[in-house]
Amino acid sequence: MKKINLFLSMLTALTILTQCAPSAPKTAESSNVPAPRWTKEKASEWYGKHPWLAGCDFIPSTAINQLEMWQAESFDTATIDRELGYAESIGFNTARVYLHHKAWLADSAGFKGRMDQFLILAQKHHIKPLFVFFDDCWNPVSTLGKQPEPKTGIHNSGWLQDPGNEIHDNPALVSVLERYVKDVLTSFKDDQRILLWDLYNEPGNSNWGNKSMPLLQNVFSWAHQINPSQPVSAGIWMRDLVDLNKFQLDNSDVVTYHCYDTPDVQKLAIDSLKQLGYPLICTEYMARTRNCTFANTMPLLKAENVAAINWGLVDGKTNCKYAWSTPMPNGGEPELWFHEIFHPDGTPYKQDEVNLIKSLTGND
Repeated sequence: MKKINLFLSMLTALTILTQCAPSAPKTAESSNVPAPRWTKEKASEWYGKHPWLAGCDFIPSTAINQLEMWQAESFDTATIDRELGYAESIGFNTARVYLHHKAWLADSAGFKGRMDQFLILAQKHHIKPLFVFFDDCWNPVSTLGKQPEPKTGIHNSGWLQDPGNEIHDNPALVSVLERYVKDVLTSFKDDQRILLWDLYNEPGNSNWGNKSMPLLQNVFSWAHQINPSQPVSAGIWMRDLVDLNKFQLDNSDVVTYHCYDTPDVQKLAIDSLKQLGYPLICTEYMARTRNCTFANTMPLLKAENVAAINWGLVDGKTNCKYAWSTPMPNGGEPELWFHEIFHPDGTPYKQDEVNLIKSLTGND
């Protein structure tokens, strides 16, 4: 989910290992002291209990952004149920799902109730989701209530940063965010329907750079104070964000990363990151016009035992069939879809891709 040059497009083994050597974990002395990061052994044991993980970044086709997905008036269980069924039909067993603090702030009990409803539907379809708390991508200002209509032919025109500008304009917001993260984690810390907590999507994106470091540090501290039974992580995504990359890899229980590049770059990333000794989860990949496809990347991820989570499932209000920087103001059909697997009625965009996915997930 990015508009600027990718971290992993320039990755080298020397860079990642010298910048991101793990630091010694802290010792937890009380519930208010952060728990230690998982050991390599604990992380590997957790990963080994799961089948090969394959899935997608998920938002129902009727939602333009996280608020439209999670607000009570637009929480669309019928579409969520139907489209998670599409995911199940091709053997997907996980889904990466974004939350938003303002939906919680408006109605914390209702928000957590809707999370539970989502988990009921996900479990029905044999899918264990990972939830994302914060995000530095796309629109920096968010407002509760009715969300905007999609801008014709523009990728992710309504997607929201969380918290966006507000954390920089109003530092006191940090106390609200702390309550949010701790409340949600406390409520679901032992819920076996949840795979993982992805604490912060692409910190430093939208030119925030190291301005995102305080919130990144805070959210890891809050999570480690709650000490959920599920692992916590935040994916690396851009080489130039040296300080953020090091902190993310030093504090994540399992290593997550994004790569929308060609298979040779994906392989370099895998070879480099594997040397850290932790399980690998690719939480974003698959951009057809960048030559990162299901056909050339998903088999590689499976062969390397790297969890494979592609961006997108159903063509809808996010307009993710259009490429990041290639708008189509007339709203026409792209020559090649950028993301997404299905039309809204469940018809595959490319039947050969669906056949391949099924063969890799053992659902053919």
